[in-house]
Amino acid sequence: MIIEPVTVEGEFITVSLIVWRRFRRPMPGLVEQIHDMNPGLSEFGAFLPVGATFNMPVPVPRAPAVLDPIKLW
Repeated sequence: MIIEPVTVEGEFITVSLIVWRRFRRPMPGLVEQIHDMNPGLSEFGAFLPVGATFNMPVPVPRAPAVLDPIKLW
């Protein structure tokens, strides 16, 4: 897993919005993982202040599983 530093650069930004903008797809459990890695992040409330920094884990993509070909006959 790679750790990526993030700095909030706009107003009305939430952790889940940052995750969505970074990955462009649902990432189940990542917001909770970010809060676990960054104690005190939840003290800011729903919206993070401009200039707040935290570390975000970036999952390493796994290689797709290789399947045996299916023979119909």
